[in-house]
Amino acid sequence: MCAQPAAPMNTPVFQAHAHGQSIWLDNISRDLLLSGELRRWVGAEGIRGVTSNPAIFEKAIAKSNDYDAAARGLVAQGAKDALDVFERLAVVDIQLGCDVLRPVYDASEGRDGFVSLEVSPHLANDTAGTITEAHRLALAVSRDNLMIKVPATPAGIPAIRQLIEDGLNVNVTLLFAVSAYQAVHDAYMAGLEARLAKGLPVSGIASVASFFVSRIDASVAQRAEKLIAAGASADVKQRLQALNAKVAIANAKVAYARFLDDLGGARWRKLAAAGADPQRVLWASTGTKDPALPKTLYVDELIGKFTVNTVPDATLAAFRIEGKVRDALGSDPGRLDREAKVVLSELSSLGISLDAITDELLTKGCELFSEAFDGLLRSVEAKRQQVLGGRK
Repeated sequence: MCAQPAAPMNTPVFQAHAHGQSIWLDNISRDLLLSGELRRWVGAEGIRGVTSNPAIFEKAIAKSNDYDAAARGLVAQGAKDALDVFERLAVVDIQLGCDVLRPVYDASEGRDGFVSLEVSPHLANDTAGTITEAHRLALAVSRDNLMIKVPATPAGIPAIRQLIEDGLNVNVTLLFAVSAYQAVHDAYMAGLEARLAKGLPVSGIASVASFFVSRIDASVAQRAEKLIAAGASADVKQRLQALNAKVAIANAKVAYARFLDDLGGARWRKLAAAGADPQRVLWASTGTKDPALPKTLYVDELIGKFTVNTVPDATLAAFRIEGKVRDALGSDPGRLDREAKVVLSELSSLGISLDAITDELLTKGCELFSEAFDGLLRSVEAKRQQVLGGRK
């Protein structure tokens, strides 16, 4: 982590917030919480939220010794299986994180200061199971500034609508396609409309739509390399290379343009008049995969009003030093669409399907989170068996 800044209020993180973007940390661990490091990032550096996912918990719990004593204590107390041990460990982490961020939540009147916890990735195709799990986790954590993460699968979208109607804060994850983003934003508004129809308040409900960025450029680069290796002409090779690190930002701009269009519509104006807050667009997977690219590329180019950028430690450290802060997105959806169309039309003309990429990434994202979750449980079970001395 970086050293204490001399003038923290003038760091890029604070400057981004002045442009309407909140920077969240895409990491959580017991050490980060107990060492006071998260509290320092929140107070001195301007971090306004935390996200977690199965891969982050696998790294924190399964690949370190930080949780061994706590895990042994839980087993001794009668934790019934690896899932029970993991959930109890995770709930404590999320509660501690929520408590650190509670002042941000209060100061922002419930618009920021959230910590996210994901439902089991094995429920990605189970609407009813997702709804039940979300309520169970919310009850276990019992913090106003908890966000429940739900993937934007076909089964997840109706669950999102229901959870918003139920008044839960929801972080919609694994968004890659603009069409899926539009379905998610519609689900958010439909959930709020259902509350209004019941005479329930729509204020005080927060949601973000987590739109993944860098993985798209990585997939485009892989396809471009295959076309070049297959004997693409010099002209096609040059055009493919010119698209490097441009498609993901173009795709994100189209999603943000849809968000702005919706905010300007009568449907949203009615909800806003009743006290609803926008479902902010959250840029996820914003660490660059290509070492040749600027480390802060996917932060610098996606700063705008009503947005969040959740960044891993390394990207956050780089942004604090190298970040170039400006209102990169602006407020004109027509301009964003035009800029994006230049890039996306060129991609299509070169025979690369963005739809195929986003479909593949959603499937792969669910699989990777499931694999990380299963690996985590295997590691916890091994520790549990050590405590039990091999007894079931």
